[in-house]
This record gives sequence, C-alpha cells and structure tokens, in this order.
Amino acid sequence: MKAVLFVGHGSRLEAGNEEVRIFVDKMIPTMDEGLIIETCFLEFASPNISQGIDNCVKRGATEVAVIPIILLHAGHSKLHIPAEIEDGKTKYPEVKFIYGQTIDVHPAALEILTDRLEGIGFDTNAEHHDTAVLLIGRGGSDADANSDFYKITRLLWEKLNVKWVESAFMGVTTPLVDEGIERCIKLGAKKVVMLPYFLFTGILMERMAKMLEGYQEQYPNHEFVLADYFGYHPKLQTILKERVAEALEGTSRGTQDLENYRLYVEEHGDAHHHHHHDHDHHHHHHHHDHDHDHDHDHAHEVEASK
Repeated sequence: MKAVLFVGHGSRLEAGNEEVRIFVDKMIPTMDEGLIIETCFLEFASPNISQGIDNCVKRGATEVAVIPIILLHAGHSKLHIPAEIEDGKTKYPEVKFIYGQTIDVHPAALEILTDRLEGIGFDTNAEHHDTAVLLIGRGGSDADANSDFYKITRLLWEKLNVKWVESAFMGVTTPLVDEGIERCIKLGAKKVVMLPYFLFTGILMERMAKMLEGYQEQYPNHEFVLADYFGYHPKLQTILKERVAEALEGTSRGTQDLENYRLYVEEHGDAHHHHHHDHDHHHHHHHHDHDHDHDHDHAHEVEASK
C-alpha cells in the first residue's frame, strides 16, 4: 500500500500544529481513498518524522511518499528531512521511500497572497499610488531560499498595481521587518500592508501583531495593516496534492534532493535535526537554515552577532 506522510514544520504554539492537522484532515476526503495519509512534524510537536514513518508502516504501507508542508527549499528540506528518510530506509529496508518537494515558487501561492490582500479590503485590481506591500518571511541562512523569496516578491509586484512590494524577514537574515518598514516609508509610502509569507499561525505571527501596534505608535501619520497568513486556503490543498502526484509519479525533484543529501553526508557527516528532543538548546550559531518559530527574538540575535 502507498502512504503519504505530510511533514509540517511544527510550532511552539500548539494552535499552529493543530491547524496543520486539521488542514490535512480536510484534504484527506479529496485524495485517493486507497492512500494511507499521516501527518508528522519536524520539531516542537508530535509525532516527529521517525514516528510518522512508523505509523505509516504500522498501517501497512509498503511505499511512503514524504511530502514537506514547507514554503521554501532550504536546510530543513535539503538536509533534515532527507536524514530522517535515510533512517527510515535503514529501519524498514523492505519499504520504498519517495521524497516530494516543497511549495517553492508556485503560481497558486501568489494567488493565495492576492486573496489574503483582498481579505483586508485591498483592491488588487486598483491602482495604489502611496501604498507599499511588505512581504514578510521567516528568514533563513540558505541563499537559494532567500533568493526565491525575492523572486516571489517580484512576481507579486507584477500582479499588483502598487508602486512598491518590498521584502523583509523576521530573523536570521536581513532586511529585518523594522528595516523593511523604514524603507517603505522612506520611499514615500503612506500606507504599508504587512503580508506574512507563513503557512500557519505560530509565535512569529503573534510577534508580528505586536510589531504592528509598535509601528502605529512610531509612525502616527502612516497607516499599517496586517494581512492573514495562508491558513486553510483551498489553493494550498491544490499545491500539496500536486506535490503528492509528482512524488508518486516519480517526477519530483525530491529524488535529486536525496542524492544531494547522500553526497553531503559523504563530505560532512549526517545532518540530523534533534529539536524535537530538546526544544530549548537554541544557543548555537545559525550556520544552517532556521526558518522556524523560536521564542527568542531572532532580530536581536542577528544584530548581536554582527
């Protein structure tokens, strides 16, 4: 039997983990009923990936397609998930493992963003002379993922009739959100729409809401609006089901990712991600991608490390 194991990132905020579970549960009736569907998490939540693989096999899976519910292709999808898949192959040599790709730069993701703008009363067809949209990502140290984020920003600008669509990150890399807001204002924006490039809620969404209040106080002559994250948008189902189909058909980039990981291990050793065992050891340096919900303030940490 074939199984699909969806891998959510996981959040310290349990509401975010529950959103992932509910999202997958809503998707199950729209998928092939012959598939075993399970959900697991990279960190901060249970089951972890190893337990997710166990659950698939216990239900009779002889083939497991591992599908990351992750926006950008960075350290987690390049290293940490492949490491768990390789462990799964060792533990279950009779089971075939397939790896799907992340959401990446996808036209439907841009449609979700425009829908989220319309959800706050922003007319995506109208001309906005003095409005800037600030697309806000989690931030990571993977150059490819960061460049993809800038590509998405540009593609969004192409779809809208606004003067400025800018990029900013919550942590790890720059420009940080404060810098993005300042840039929008210096460019001449009277209104700034903060548009989260996040799948589900979490600590960072809570922090962004507080930041919004701070900007309203700091710049009383400007208007600031916070749009919603992706959440239960139906087009997110469309993207993930497309990723499942690619994996099961053998056309996913994931095969190459697993090969790249094997080459990485030969050169650097394994890249296991143990945050689901110890959630409070985040005092290390950010030498790999950390695009997740940490309780500490990434912005301060990045500034302090300069």
